Amino acid sequence: MTRAGLTIGVLGSYGGRNLGDEAILTGLLTDLRQQEPTGRIIVFSRNPEHTRQAHPDVEAVPWEGVSRSDSAVVLSQLDLLILGGGGILYDKEARRYLRVVRVAQERGLPLLTYAVGVGPLSDVVDTGMVRETLGEATEVTVRDQESRMVLEEAGLLNPITVTADPAFLLKPEEFPASMLREEGVPDGKRLVGMSVREPGRAAERLDVDAYHRLLAQIGDFLVHRIDAHVLFVPMERDDIRHSHGVLSHMIAAERGRILHGTYSPQQVLGLMSHFDLAVGMRLHFLIFAAMMGTPFLPLPYAGKVFDLAQRLGVPALRGVEREVEGPLLAEVDQLWDERDQRAEHTAQRVAQVCEEARGTSRVIGAVLESLRSRPLAEAGS
Repeated sequence: MTRAGLTIGVLGSYGGRNLGDEAILTGLLTDLRQQEPTGRIIVFSRNPEHTRQAHPDVEAVPWEGVSRSDSAVVLSQLDLLILGGGGILYDKEARRYLRVVRVAQERGLPLLTYAVGVGPLSDVVDTGMVRETLGEATEVTVRDQESRMVLEEAGLLNPITVTADPAFLLKPEEFPASMLREEGVPDGKRLVGMSVREPGRAAERLDVDAYHRLLAQIGDFLVHRIDAHVLFVPMERDDIRHSHGVLSHMIAAERGRILHGTYSPQQVLGLMSHFDLAVGMRLHFLIFAAMMGTPFLPLPYAGKVFDLAQRLGVPALRGVEREVEGPLLAEVDQLWDERDQRAEHTAQRVAQVCEEARGTSRVIGAVLESLRSRPLAEAGS
């Protein structure tokens, strides 16, 4: 009797709301398809139709607002449930994902976390659910050191493997200059990419108007310092509004544009090759810049961005939160002057982190192999 391919479920913040999350899903699915080419993949999505259109070779089902019994019907078809990647295990949100995971574990389904991001985590309910649920996981992999520390402080005793964000597994698609022209970006000019975000749960300390004005000052500085145009790159829908907020405070607003088209993660990764410099807040905007060798300055609003800067050995000032104009402008100025000297060192660090991202693949490969080696009777139970 021949064993069929495995059926694998993937649960995360997927469904088109955030380009970074879609980059994670794309990298994760690419990895799974390479390791289990004949397998069946079911993605638990916030917008199944979006996921089906973006990834026509997988199945997509809803999980928000779905009852335990209905979730159990889908979960009963799986050989493995993958949680992550991305930053989904934090206060008030972790319990929502783990509700589905608990139903899976009640059925004896193996769980693996795929380079998941964790924190902030201080709520008693969420902390307890994370500790208990991940305590039963087959493997726990996280994308950064901060996530491991949060899990250890939550009381998780399992071995925790630190890898890297699945977005580091992506390959760029060409973003031709004609597409930039369609976005109103002039040819033959220096171009700075900028990424802003809403305060939200991950950046509650941000004073919106103050940080809009601060980033506008950075934009104006670069317009005059290097004769650049500024292109704002929204990573999710609400970023458009905040990009307009920054642009409204710029003196040289005529030198700014906001990317309005709908693009895949691979296309936005390719877009980075057009930038002479990138300044940003969104984690995956910065990851994309690093992968394409674009000089970049992180503006950390959360530990995950600061952790990325440390791993890649680039400066990162917390001036966005503290509204410190002088040091930020000085750092931007220095980054521009030293961009060539820093390039080789940053490229070496990026290559190392890409290899760490492949570490998640090796972990999941071992889990998949153990599932394939089960007796057929057990696998069909």
